[in-house]
This record gives sequence, structure tokens and C-alpha cells, in this order.
Amino acid sequence: MTFKDTPEEWEVRGSRTPFTGAKTSMRTDEVVMPDGSVSARDYQVHPGSVAVLALDGQDRVLVIRQYRHPVRQRLWEIPAGLLDVPGENPLHAAQRELYEEAHVKAEDWRVLTDVYTTPGGCDEAVRIFLARELSEAEGERFAAEHEETDMELDRVPVGDLVRGVLAGELHNNCLVVGVLALVAARQGEGLDALRPALAPWPARPFAS
Repeated sequence: MTFKDTPEEWEVRGSRTPFTGAKTSMRTDEVVMPDGSVSARDYQVHPGSVAVLALDGQDRVLVIRQYRHPVRQRLWEIPAGLLDVPGENPLHAAQRELYEEAHVKAEDWRVLTDVYTTPGGCDEAVRIFLARELSEAEGERFAAEHEETDMELDRVPVGDLVRGVLAGELHNNCLVVGVLALVAARQGEGLDALRPALAPWPARPFAS
């Protein structure tokens, strides 16, 4: 049997948006349940994101350490950012984030995995890329602002990150999913068998 997520949409009798923020909003849908009853479902409407697991020639992952106010912690993460422009090519967005947050470019790009971060309460979809053949980007560094002005940058061996994930010491979802997907891909058909960087992404359609 093939296990595969499938698109489906239950009837919505009504919808309202009680809050709209700068990048996301909250929506309440009145959804018809299988027994015919109607229940309210509140969720965050999100434009989508990209993340980059950048792997260097010494088998180290480029990571950043950043303060995240909702959880009141400084987390180790991989470079990531919002898909600010509707229909934006996720590869281009990922390349931009890697440049802006780490001043690094990569020659080899592949799709590592696609995930919904919290499908019970948010429609955010994230595409996590694997970037290899890294080098320093040209030109001036991107001017950081807000939390990014206090951001740390490091390169950590894959094995150390795996140990941190399994020990409950690393919590950022893109880092956790990305690192474990990397290990799984290596143990499977290998990194070169991963999907191409411009593989279709039904959750967030884009123009190539």
C-alpha cells in the first residue's frame, strides 16, 4: 500500500477573519463535519516559508542562533524565511535567505522535504532545501534588523546536530526535520536522488 497525503476540502458554511497582521492573519471557518454538524475551526493563515540545510565540504551544517519571542528561547536554526511575494519561486527565495542570513551561496540545490509545520492550527507549508558546494557570497553583507541584529552563525557537524535533536536540546522544526531527512536520504537512495530544486510543490504553486 502506498501512503500518500491527498487533497480534500470539506464544505465551509461561513468564514471570517477576526485578526489581520503584517504577514499572517487568523481565520475562523464554519466547517461541516461528516455527521452533518457544523464546527468552528480557528487557524493562522500563512504565506508559506522556505528553509535551507546548507551542507559544506566537511559535513557541517550552517546554523544560526536567534531569539524567538513566542517561545522565549534562543534557538539554533537553519536559514529560513517567508514567501513574501504570492507565487514566488521558492528556490529563489531560499537562495535569497541563504545570502541574507549567512552571506553564502551554493551551486547544488535539491528539495530535501516539504512539510506543514502545524496543520492543526496553521496552513503554513515549508519547503526545506539541501544546498551544497558552498562558497562566500560576493558583495556587501545584507543589513540585518530586529532579531537578526543579534544573530549568531556557526557550522556544526551533522552528527552533533542529530545527537542534539534526539536529546531534546534542539527544537526548531526546520532544523529537526531537515537534519533527520538528510540522514534518512543518505541511508536510502543517496542525496543525488533527491527531487530537483524546481520540483512541483502543490501546497504553494509557483512559476519556474
